[in-house]
Amino acid sequence: METPVPLEDHVFSIDINVPRRRVWDAILKTGAIQRFMMNTVLESTLEPGARMLYYSPNRKYVFVVGEVLEVIPERKFSHTYMFTTQSEAPSIVTWEFEDIPAGCRVTLTHSGWTTQVKTHKDVGGGWRMILDALKSELETGKIPLKMRLTYGLMGATAFMLPRSARAEGMEK
Repeated sequence: METPVPLEDHVFSIDINVPRRRVWDAILKTGAIQRFMMNTVLESTLEPGARMLYYSPNRKYVFVVGEVLEVIPERKFSHTYMFTTQSEAPSIVTWEFEDIPAGCRVTLTHSGWTTQVKTHKDVGGGWRMILDALKSELETGKIPLKMRLTYGLMGATAFMLPRSARAEGMEK
């Protein structure tokens, strides 16, 4: 078996022209659809050690599972991250928030990658799209058309997802 080699972190930063509290509340909203987050529903108590699940809006599928690592209100949120459709080791996502004159700067770092992970190359484009959608939704109330079209396609092809993404059996 090949020894895993660390890969470069993905780091993204975006300025959002709303107060930091609104950004924090949007990212950590549980039990309701997060349109910017690929139209998923986050379930978690959001306490260190708690499990996290990102469900489809109909709660039939779970796309991402993780564990909360650190919560510093309105400053930092860190958790493990694993796609249910892949059998890979979890990586780590860290959201950091800072005030800027026009609102809030969000820096997202996705780390913990090794050469044994196949999704490293692809996840960067997804995070850029998510951050752009977050900015758009918070500043204008709308999600970009490209995201809305993506959601339609995802819904239409959900029946093709592997068994590992089915929600039954993932609760608790």
